[in-house]
Amino acid sequence: MKRDFLSIADWSTKELNVLLELSGKIKKTPRKYSRRLQGRSIAMIFEKQSLRTHVTFDVGIVQLGAHPVYLTQADISLGKRESVYDTAKNLERWVDGVVVRTFAHATCVELAKAMKVPVVNALTDHEHPCQAVGDFLTVFEKLGAFKKKKFVFVGDGNNVCHSLMLMAAKVGMDFVATTPRGYAPDAEVFKVAAKVAKATGAAIDINHNPSEAVKNADVVYTDVWTSMGQESEQQQRREAFRDFQVNAKLMSHAKSKALFMHCLPAHRGEEVTDEVIDSRNSVVFDEAENRLHTQKAILITLFK
Repeated sequence: MKRDFLSIADWSTKELNVLLELSGKIKKTPRKYSRRLQGRSIAMIFEKQSLRTHVTFDVGIVQLGAHPVYLTQADISLGKRESVYDTAKNLERWVDGVVVRTFAHATCVELAKAMKVPVVNALTDHEHPCQAVGDFLTVFEKLGAFKKKKFVFVGDGNNVCHSLMLMAAKVGMDFVATTPRGYAPDAEVFKVAAKVAKATGAAIDINHNPSEAVKNADVVYTDVWTSMGQESEQQQRREAFRDFQVNAKLMSHAKSKALFMHCLPAHRGEEVTDEVIDSRNSVVFDEAENRLHTQKAILITLFK
C-alpha cells in the first residue's frame, strides 16, 4: 500500500524517530545508500521558486540512483492547462513518485489522492514537513535530546511553524509559538499538536510576548515575515512584526548557548539581524545541509 509524506501529523512518533535515525545513518555513510532507488524516476513539480528544496531533492534523487524530472509551472500549468487529477493520472504512468512544491495544500492532497505512487510535500501554504524533519535532525545533533528542551518559534504562525509545532509534539519537545495577534498558527494544527503532546509529555503553547516566550529557550527559530504570495501585505506585516525581530537583545533572554535557526532565505535586518544569524549559536547552514540527508531518508522510506 503506497504511503505519502504530506503532513507531520500523518506520521507517528515512532515512524518519525526511525526517519531521523535513518537520516543520521545516511549522513554518516552516504555511499551505503547510493543506488538505493536505482532505475526509478521521480517528478519534481515546482510552482514556487526554490534554492534549497530544488537542489537537495535533485541531488538526493541522483545520489540514490534515481532520475529526477524537474517540472515548473511554465512546463505544466498545474490545474490550468489540465486538471490536477488528469496531470496526476498521466504522471503515475511514467514516474515512480512525485515531489511537489505548490501554493495550495489542497493541490498536494488532490495529487496524492489521485496517484498510485508516493507524493512528497516539498512545501505548501499549510505545511513544510521536509523542513521540519531536517530541522529536528539538526536539533538532535546539537542538543543530543528532545525531552526537557524548549523550542521557540518567533514570527508568523505559518506553514513552517505548523510543521515544527507538530514535529515538536511528536518527539516530546516543548514548543512555543510567539506571534503578533492575528498571526497565530492555525487553530486546528494547534489542537492536533496539543493532543499529541499529551501523549509524549511535551508542552505546546502560543504566546504574544517574544521576550517572555524565549526565556530559557534551547532553540530560537524564525522565518521571513512576508512569504511568496503575500507581497501585497509586506508593509502591513513589517508594522505588525517589528517587535518580533530576532536580535541580540531578544536572544539574551534565551539560554546562553541557545541555537538560532532559520529555514532560509533570510531577510537580514528584518526578521533577524546579522549579529544573530552570523553568530556562533547560528546553525542555519547545518539545517540547509541536513535537508539533503533527511529527504533521502524520506524517499527511501516511501519506496520500501
